[in-house]
Amino acid sequence: MQKVWKYIVIGFLFGLLVLIRAFENELFYDPFLNFFKYDYFQGTIPTYETWSLFFSHIFRYGLNMLVSLAIIYIAFENKSVVKFSLGLYLVAFVILVSLYFYLIKHDLTEDYLLTFYVRRFLIQPLFVLILLPAFYYQRKIKHEEF
Repeated sequence: MQKVWKYIVIGFLFGLLVLIRAFENELFYDPFLNFFKYDYFQGTIPTYETWSLFFSHIFRYGLNMLVSLAIIYIAFENKSVVKFSLGLYLVAFVILVSLYFYLIKHDLTEDYLLTFYVRRFLIQPLFVLILLPAFYYQRKIKHEEF
C-alpha cells in the first residue's frame, strides 16, 4: 500500500476510535461514565445491571479492538504482529474485566483509582497507543541488526 494511502486509512481509523469515544453515551450502557467524570470521592456508587454492563464492555472493547487491529495491520502489514496483538487483547480483556467486576462488586469505596484505571483500559483504546510504538521500535531494531 502506498505510504500516503496508508496514512489516510490509519487517520480514518483513528477517527473511528474518536467517534466511538464521542458517542459513548448513546452507544453503550455504562452508569459509571458520569460517576467517574465528576466528584466520585463524594458520590455514591450508581446502581447498575451487571450483565448489561458486562455485554456493553464486551461490545465497546470489541469495537476498539477491531479498529486497533486494523490500524496495526495497515501500519505493519504483518499477520504475525496482528495475531500477537489479538492474543494480547484477549488475555488483557479476561484479566481486566475480571478485575473490574471484582472491584465494583467488592469495596469500590476503597479502590476508586484502581477501579478507574482498570475501567479506562477496558473502555479506551490504550493498547494501540502502546503497541504501535513497540512494534515500530522492534521493526527498527530488527532492520538495524542486518
